[in-house]
Amino acid sequence: MRTQQKIPPLIHQTWKDADVPAHWKKWADSWRLHHPDWGYRLWTDSDNRAFLQEHYPWFLPVYDGYAEPIMRADAIRYFLLDHFGGLYVDLDFECLSPVDNILDGHELVLGCEPQAHTQLLLARQRGFSRIVGNAFIASRPGHPFWAHVHRQLVGAHRMPGALDATGPFFLSRAIDSAPEPASITILGPEVLYPEVSPYAAELFGPQKADYENAHAVHHWSGSWVRDVPGTPRPSVGKRFPFWASQELHPVADGLLNLDAQRRRWASGAPAPTVSCLMVTKDRSSTARRAITCFRAQTYPSLELVVVEDGTDDALEQYVRELGDPRIRHHRLPPEGRPLGELRNEAVSLATGPYVCQWDDDDLYDPERVETQMAAIASLGADACFLARERLWWPARHKLAISCARVWEGSMVCAKDRLPRYPALRRGEDTPVAEEVVRTCRVVSVDAPELYTYVCHGGNTFHEAHFAEHFEVATEVWSDPGAYAERLLAMATRLPIAPEDIAHAEVHPAARASERSARKAPEPAPGPASERPPVLVLTPLKDAAAFLPGYLENLRALDYPREAISLGLLEGDSTDMTPDLLREVLPGLEAEFRRVTLVHRDFGLQLAGPRWEPGIQRRRRSVLAKVRNHLLARALDDEEWVLWLDVDVTGYPADLVQRLLGARKDIVVPHCATTAGGPTYDLNTFVLHPKASALNWSQWLRDGILQPPRGFGRTYLDALRGQGLVRVDSVGGTALLVRADLHRDGLVFPSFPYQHLIETEGLAAMARDMGTSCWALPDLEVLHPHHATDVADNGAMVPS
Repeated sequence: MRTQQKIPPLIHQTWKDADVPAHWKKWADSWRLHHPDWGYRLWTDSDNRAFLQEHYPWFLPVYDGYAEPIMRADAIRYFLLDHFGGLYVDLDFECLSPVDNILDGHELVLGCEPQAHTQLLLARQRGFSRIVGNAFIASRPGHPFWAHVHRQLVGAHRMPGALDATGPFFLSRAIDSAPEPASITILGPEVLYPEVSPYAAELFGPQKADYENAHAVHHWSGSWVRDVPGTPRPSVGKRFPFWASQELHPVADGLLNLDAQRRRWASGAPAPTVSCLMVTKDRSSTARRAITCFRAQTYPSLELVVVEDGTDDALEQYVRELGDPRIRHHRLPPEGRPLGELRNEAVSLATGPYVCQWDDDDLYDPERVETQMAAIASLGADACFLARERLWWPARHKLAISCARVWEGSMVCAKDRLPRYPALRRGEDTPVAEEVVRTCRVVSVDAPELYTYVCHGGNTFHEAHFAEHFEVATEVWSDPGAYAERLLAMATRLPIAPEDIAHAEVHPAARASERSARKAPEPAPGPASERPPVLVLTPLKDAAAFLPGYLENLRALDYPREAISLGLLEGDSTDMTPDLLREVLPGLEAEFRRVTLVHRDFGLQLAGPRWEPGIQRRRRSVLAKVRNHLLARALDDEEWVLWLDVDVTGYPADLVQRLLGARKDIVVPHCATTAGGPTYDLNTFVLHPKASALNWSQWLRDGILQPPRGFGRTYLDALRGQGLVRVDSVGGTALLVRADLHRDGLVFPSFPYQHLIETEGLAAMARDMGTSCWALPDLEVLHPHHATDVADNGAMVPS
């Protein structure tokens, strides 16, 4: 029997150099405070590469080839732990108590991130049911998992982002395929990750952190779920396409190597001062963001000249509080002077031999000035422009890469070659840029990520101007998933506010609580463009009168039939329903992707009205069992499940697309008795704001809540015009559920769950699993009152 090896008492942390930022140093010290007898090593970037050169030289081509420094920071920990063993922790991890007791007797210990993180967009897209964090890892040396990880790193090194190439997503997948899984210990989030990230809290609301079992806490200041990006490390190995001209005549083109010019500057080549010029007026919030971009610049010799002619002194006070000697604020009288004149004032105040336009409402990558000055220095140019820019329209949830042109706002130019700006209120920089290109040696660099042109509604140009740019853009991301993913990537380098990211995540509507606070309707989403496979599930009982209409409506859907599967469960029928199903089955199998027909009797026969309170627990318990049995028998590889009752008489042909277009894991349309009429399915509702103060116990019967209509609840007919709304419960007449939720255990409770049952119980269970339910009050499916609403001789549907 193999002798178990212990995890050695050695702590590893990494940083680019020995100068750890002050706000992380206290957390780094907390590990030595609680483990005074442990060894400690801070590994710098140069240490890390030297270590690999000595012990794992075969990995250096992959390591050096990583597109982002964070990938190298991720990867190195997997080699340090393999060679030395011990405990690796990120610098933003704080130790609360010694970890000896959670490591004793184990060979490899990791922790899961909070479950809420699996509901973030990037995690949902990849189908993660758990995310194993890579910010805390303890291991014995030579654990076989690390050889497996090393192989996986090679296979994943071309993945486009750090999450999948080296980070938590990569590690989670590696664990799922690990050798000797029994020797790997995965701790719950309450032990190491008791707090959700600020970004997740912004999306899902504050999450109570339980520190009772916590030995450490991750502060999320440098992770994939962070809310405010830290200063990104400089890129390595980047090459940018460029072309140069002399008085409009082409003279050169090729690739600009930023590292080569960095080496020249490091060897003593002059790095002339660049004066960034910001003209602003009473736009403190956007100007602060632009100042943050300035302070993150990697170019060493910079100043920021701020010229303001407004009446608000908030920005001036902010600059004063920063105490950054590179930033000079100049206030001019509020005389309404044209923007061109104000730009000339800024140029006259500049002390550097080069000036850079720095608009107060745009965003700038930390390497913007360094890249453009490298192009100027390398090619002996007078000025540099960016050939393309990134376009961002937050209100419309759109990102794009522009067409190629001379982008005036991106100009960096020798001050003595810059003409005066004309006295125009807008468009003043266009003739200046044209004159520079016409008379100077100019280089254009194709690096659109360096400049983000933001349409925020208060620009000098109207929205039509931006719409034209988006129409001719070379790439556009407007699909909610792609947009949010791109915005998350931007947020790793730019000061994008948490609410911007949160709004991207929940697009096309914000959270219901925010809507209530604003008292403004949320827009309904557009149709989904993709066509994922959908499983339509329908329980049937005594449904012979409804079956022809049900099939006619199903065939009228304009969703491709090769993407629709059917699951039908018939039981307890006393009419011709079984015979009709056998008759239509061959035709359905020929038309649709897949068909499952199940027969099972549950022994439910009711003599009186199906809404009678005394029978609700029994009736709806059977309904829940019917749904769960059908789900278990019919679900295969489909991505979505659409529950659709047989006695729904009408719905639009694009029902499936519009439900998918909501981009929610659980969503219902509005089941009404007539078009524009009252709500039929009262199991979909929103609780009143003060519902918790009501006496609900008076309406408890047989363990389930059965309040009268309207008690503490608002139905969808009162929410028309609201767009997409979050609801507290759902009905089952038409209900779309992401199939993975069902696979993860979301079912219809057949017993009281928080005093709720069946579809209402499903909504409560989903909430406890971290998933919200949503509704589209203006997307109607029709369910008139049938005779079966009086006696239960119809579809097995709650009302």
